[in-house]
Amino acid sequence: MLLTKFLDPKNDFAFKKIFGTQKNKDILIHFLNDMVVFREGKPIVDVTFLKTLQDPEAMAKKTSIVDILCEDQDKNTYVVEMQVAQHKGFEKRAQYYASKAYVSQMEKGGLYENLKEVIFIAIVNFTMFPEKASYKSDHVILDRENHQHDLKDFSFTFLELEKFIKTKDQLASMIEKWAYFFKHADETSEEDLRLIFDKDDIIQRAYDELDRFHWNDEELRAYESVIKHEMDYQASLDFKFDAGKAEGKAEGLEEGERKMQVKIAQNMLKQGLSIQNISSATGLSAKEVKKIQEEIGK
Repeated sequence: MLLTKFLDPKNDFAFKKIFGTQKNKDILIHFLNDMVVFREGKPIVDVTFLKTLQDPEAMAKKTSIVDILCEDQDKNTYVVEMQVAQHKGFEKRAQYYASKAYVSQMEKGGLYENLKEVIFIAIVNFTMFPEKASYKSDHVILDRENHQHDLKDFSFTFLELEKFIKTKDQLASMIEKWAYFFKHADETSEEDLRLIFDKDDIIQRAYDELDRFHWNDEELRAYESVIKHEMDYQASLDFKFDAGKAEGKAEGLEEGERKMQVKIAQNMLKQGLSIQNISSATGLSAKEVKKIQEEIGK
């Protein structure tokens, strides 16, 4: 396999190295400003990283770990997720993470009126909303009747990479360039980088963070460990799928065989053969043959 210069930003370790470190928080700020439609039109000028482990209120409840959790200068919270493997109910998980971030703002004795906005952003390597043509979608809570935006503290932005089909020569906006970065960074040559992102210093910085020759051995091992984990997970899914297919095929054959046995039993009953002889010939129990006989007589 050809060894490329740039690693894959969809890799969990690489993603956090680019967007989840104090050293690179300007890259995160730039990305958020490019992606989010801000309610008051105020861009982010600074972020503070929060712990990504969202503790449950009680030990029996589910603990959640997000990729990046931060707040801006106005204390609005941002949850940023990179999701490679498709999971059933990911849209519900997004709402769960957002609600956890919202609730965690309430300190003892806090006031509801002080709760700040939570913005959830996910880059997913699959199709979440097959009925939507656009690869980027923004979701807010609207009044069903008049579509007024009264409940303003939650918004969700999804970037579906599977839907993004523009080539390097068609990139016209920063969102398109970020989408291309996430989808094709590990295929990008140095010449392409120079031609596509010549004036985009921040994305060039992101590419620089993906340069495998700037990584030490420990970081490369962590990167490879994520790949192995994802391969093991996919192999497990493939095994379950194949096992399910085999089981379904076996059940189908068994069901087909039983239908044939019942048909033979029906014909033998019509010919006046005894229940015992029919049971011996078909493998059906005497009780099953008797039931078939009763059904014929109805």
